[in-house]
Amino acid sequence: MEQSIEGVKIVSMREIIDPKGSVLHFFRNDDADFSAFGECYFSEVKPGVVKAWKLHQIQTQNFIVPVGKIKLVLCDLRENSKSHGLVSVIELGRPDCYSRIKIPSGIYYGFQGISKETALIVNFTDTPHDPKESTKLDQNDVKIPYVW
Repeated sequence: MEQSIEGVKIVSMREIIDPKGSVLHFFRNDDADFSAFGECYFSEVKPGVVKAWKLHQIQTQNFIVPVGKIKLVLCDLRENSKSHGLVSVIELGRPDCYSRIKIPSGIYYGFQGISKETALIVNFTDTPHDPKESTKLDQNDVKIPYVW
């Protein structure tokens, strides 16, 4: 069993199957993990493409993948974390991995499209985007012990 990174939470989401088109749950203001609304945006990733690495110093990410699939990689380099140094690899998307993942601040993350079609990621954050509070690294940066 893979060890989990402190503060990361994965919640299986409800999908109501309908032959006319499914209903996909994401977030409600009475969910245990809801803290505040900052912004919600969509990001695409094409098959085989890697978008990595990013870290937010303040903002919490809440990802869900309603279209396609991604491989999400998380790396905990927080000095005071119980999971310091851990890398976690998680598949997200439909049909078999429809889940919401909470990524707390201080965690490096990146993702790769692993479906045949372009994957769509929805990110619901607790603060509006501020480029001054985030850090980006090249996908091959040796600081992150993971090879795409």
